[in-house]
Formats: sequence, structure tokens, C-alpha cells
Amino acid sequence: MSGGLWISEAEVVDLMSLPEAIEALRQGLLEEAAGRAANMVKTHSAWADGSTLHAIGAVFEGWGVVGTKTWAHTAGGAMPLLILMDATTGQVLGVIEAFAMGQMRTGGISGLGTDLLARPDATRFAMIGAGKQAITQVAAVAAVRPLERIAVWSPTPAKREALAERVEAELGIKALAAATLDEALDGADIVTLATRARSPFLKSDALPAGVHINAVGAITPERAEFETALLDRATVISADSVPQARKLSREFMQAYGEDEARWARLQPLSRLVAEGRGRPAEADLTVFKAMGMGISDLSLAVAILKRAKAAGLGKPLPDVKRKSPRLVA
Repeated sequence: MSGGLWISEAEVVDLMSLPEAIEALRQGLLEEAAGRAANMVKTHSAWADGSTLHAIGAVFEGWGVVGTKTWAHTAGGAMPLLILMDATTGQVLGVIEAFAMGQMRTGGISGLGTDLLARPDATRFAMIGAGKQAITQVAAVAAVRPLERIAVWSPTPAKREALAERVEAELGIKALAAATLDEALDGADIVTLATRARSPFLKSDALPAGVHINAVGAITPERAEFETALLDRATVISADSVPQARKLSREFMQAYGEDEARWARLQPLSRLVAEGRGRPAEADLTVFKAMGMGISDLSLAVAILKRAKAAGLGKPLPDVKRKSPRLVA
């Protein structure tokens, strides 16, 4: 097999910006809504020190591609790789170094959820969490709403101060390193949660009516960011992958249990994209739960691969010459 490309992190960054990633995600979700794309439900395994091994993937029958991304999240870091294959021949079309791409996917899907569900006049944003994903989360929301003020909160003062400084330097938007969670939430129109919290810290009465929430951090059952009562206030609740929320989100599993009528409130983001629905005028809260899914990763990967070919970028993969295994020593 031949013809595939290895695309580096630097090339990914050259080929796609975060606002472009949001549009690529929109196109991929339209394929899902039309029944031409399906996820491989995320699987993960953990070991003693809190590290986790992940694998996600998707099939895009409409685009004729399939693929999977895998990574180990460890205390020493992570280096995700995405493999894109031809759906008819199984040929490897591309191997993409996917750390920056994953940040664009994770930030971009929050940007898309915000674009659909936040008030059109929203200008004040609270970023809760100041880890590696935070800057792309802020930039994605800024790409879809004219933000005038950003408040950052993390329990670590140095991290929240560093993020606020970076937001002002790179995005040119006034940013406050809030001393408390309440200070960060005060007056916010949009709130993004991207933490590694193991106990819910966002209470249902912490926000006034009219706020949109992106819940990004709690993607495995040992984590939780908001108390389940918050969902009772929500007028619209959406997730990128409803099956993964059912399998891996402690917040939703505790709130809805075996009650299928309650689970029916959780709508796939692809449906909102396809129907072009926005925030209802009378909405109290809206919630978007991002679990991370293969359709999102492949949406970006397909666009990046096309751009790499057009630009003459990427390193050709070596030809694969099949051989039979040795049956004896």
C-alpha cells in the first residue's frame, strides 16, 4: 500500500486555524445528522497513577473514510496519533500527529455549541480551569461571540494569572484572573468548565437565567464538574456524543439513571446543527456536554489531509510489503 502521508504537528498548525476547525466540525456533524457518519464509542483504561489510555474512531461512509485516534494521558504528557484509512480498500491515507488537532477539536466543538446555544448578544465569558486546553476553549468562544470581558478561575493562582495574561496578549481581549469561582461567574453570559475535578463544584443556583454552559472536563466516570440539579434548570441540553455521555459521564448517569424519558432530553449536537436551531428566547440555562468523539477528530483530519495534499505538505509513508509470518523458530 502506498500514497499515504505523515502529517506533523507543525504542518497541522500551518494548515488549519481554530475558526476553520469550527467550520470543519460543522460539516462533519451534518454528515452524522444525515446518517452518513457514525462513531466508534470511546473506550479507555486506567492504571494506578491516574493515567488513562484512550481510543476513539469513526466511519464516514459519505466521504469514504474511516479512522481512529489513540493516546495515553500520563503525568509525563501525551502524544495522540490519528490514522485515516480508505473505507473501501483499507489503505492508510494519513497518519496525523494530533495534539494540536485535538486541542482545536476540543475547543472547536465548544465554539460550535456556543454558536448554537449562547445568546447572540453574549459578551462576558468565564473560563473555569486553566490547563492545557483552556486557551483554545477561550479562543473558540471568542471566534463565535464578540467577547468584551473574560474572567479566568483556577484554584492555582499562578495558572489563572498566566492564562489571563496569555488571553490579553494573544486574543486582545480584557481578561481578569478571578480570585474566586463566584467572582469569575459574576455577570457571565457563557461559562466553560474544563477541569479535572472529581467532585461537582458548579451549583445549580450559581448562575442567573440566560447563561450557556460548556462542560468539557469530566469525560470519565471518576470526574464531575456540575451538580446534577443544574440539568433541571436547563431548557436545552446537548452532547457531541449521547452514547458516550450515557457510558462515561457521571453527571448524566447520576441525574438520569435508567429513566429513558429523562435521557430523551439529551440531544445530539448534530441534530441542532442540521436543524439550524438556536437558543430559545425563553431559555433559562443551556448546557453543552463535550465528551470527545471520533466524528469530530475525523472531520478535522479529512480537511487537514486535503489541504496537505493541495499544499504539497506531509511526508510520504513507506510502501507496505506484506509478508507471511514465520511459523517456526
